[in-house]
Amino acid sequence: MHNNFYFLRQLSQALDQKLKGFTLVSCFSQNREELVLEFNNSTESFFFKASLQPAFCCLSFPSSFNRAKKNSIDLFPEAILKKVESIGQFENERSFSIELEQNVLLLFKMHGSQSNVILFQNKKAHEIFRNQFRNDFDISLPGLDKTVNWSKEHFVKHLYELQKTYFTFGKSVIQYLEEKLKAFLTDDEKWSFFQKTKTLLEVPRYYIIKRHSKLSLSLIPMDEIVSEFENPISAINDFYYRYTISTSFETEKSKELKALNDQLTGNNNYIAKNVQKVNDLINDTHYQLWGDLLMAHMHEIKPGVETIELVSFYTNQPEKIKLKRELNPQRNAEVFYRKAKNQQIEVAKLNESILSKKKANEKIKQSIETLEKSDDLKTVRQFGKEESSLNKKTKSEPLPYHTFEYKGFQIWVGKNAEANDQLTLKHSYKEDLWLHAKDVAGSHVIIKHQSGKNFPKDVIERAAELAAYNSKRKTDSLCPVAYTPKKYVRKRKGDPAGMVVVEKEAVIMVAPKL
Repeated sequence: MHNNFYFLRQLSQALDQKLKGFTLVSCFSQNREELVLEFNNSTESFFFKASLQPAFCCLSFPSSFNRAKKNSIDLFPEAILKKVESIGQFENERSFSIELEQNVLLLFKMHGSQSNVILFQNKKAHEIFRNQFRNDFDISLPGLDKTVNWSKEHFVKHLYELQKTYFTFGKSVIQYLEEKLKAFLTDDEKWSFFQKTKTLLEVPRYYIIKRHSKLSLSLIPMDEIVSEFENPISAINDFYYRYTISTSFETEKSKELKALNDQLTGNNNYIAKNVQKVNDLINDTHYQLWGDLLMAHMHEIKPGVETIELVSFYTNQPEKIKLKRELNPQRNAEVFYRKAKNQQIEVAKLNESILSKKKANEKIKQSIETLEKSDDLKTVRQFGKEESSLNKKTKSEPLPYHTFEYKGFQIWVGKNAEANDQLTLKHSYKEDLWLHAKDVAGSHVIIKHQSGKNFPKDVIERAAELAAYNSKRKTDSLCPVAYTPKKYVRKRKGDPAGMVVVEKEAVIMVAPKL
């Protein structure tokens, strides 16, 4: 109700008593939705702030105001150094005017999200504060006054059209009336209550109330009363302060809670993915089995054999095993045992990481619980500072690669030359597949190895497309892309960032594609 006609009428009367004889000495804006006016009578200054944000349009009258040295602009020069003659309220309209000498007038149109301040000269709109509302240039001052039929007959006839009929009341008063009138049976009883409500609006006290967990300024004592005033200027100042603090509190609290819940969701996704990966690794025992089979049939395997089929101990089904022809059976078995051991190491690291995330989640849940119970802005801000400080300390460096997924395979693309070195040398393993556009500068690309799976041809083609796209051959119709297991890629001491030596490679032709 802070922009309600009945409140503005009381406010304009109070301002009229206060500002007569004052001179408008300054009018400026520090942001596009806020206008500040300073009046002075050679003894004191009176500040008038119009905050016209679409979400919250409200006047306030701070005891002092420090103008910013930058990003501040003077407005309405025609009104400066002119004395206030009177403050006028338009009848049944949410607008009032500050009338200055020499036929200059400032109209405050308090219409919620379409509120504006308009400068009139000789009763004609000359300049507007919020330039998006160009129709305000067409406002006619005499046309702002409106009439309302206050007769009993009109009330009874339009009893179920209160909002349309008594538009000056505003939404909250109409809701109040509609709720209370249900308790009365006869039209006379309803009319009597309507008259009492109207009297409260015309000769009001001012209440800051909490309705549905939101603060509002009311001329009627209802819901939870937070504070009470006799003076409209004091009332709206207190309301503006309380409302902005409350809004800041809810906004910052929601922001912090969202950040914590996002962390919780991210951790849970990480845990789920890695639990699945651990299960896959635990169930994948073929390296151990192959090593055991080779050791059990060592004397049956001929030197130089590249593949062999041996019957599994567990399923009695043949297992086809690829061997390195240059190694004897025992050395091949050692390779498989080493891979099996690496799987166990990876499982241990993943479990350690999962446990770390679970512990982090417990702390996050405690933080969420604490924050949800918090009811003051200072605590929320302090909490945000502590969390921000903690995040700065624990935040890991950004990954040196972009991630893509294709048919269940992870494809990582280096971001730049230095990142290429990190990707190839620190973030990849020898079983991964490495790709690079041939003979030109470009990103290193890695397809992450999956235990027990070969790299499908279409996955290699997709990764090659990304390698081509992230290279100097990006605009070519076709680009040759080299690919090889990462174990055949090495970096010589002293080579510049991104340069590596490839000892063995194959080449695929693809069209560059993101």
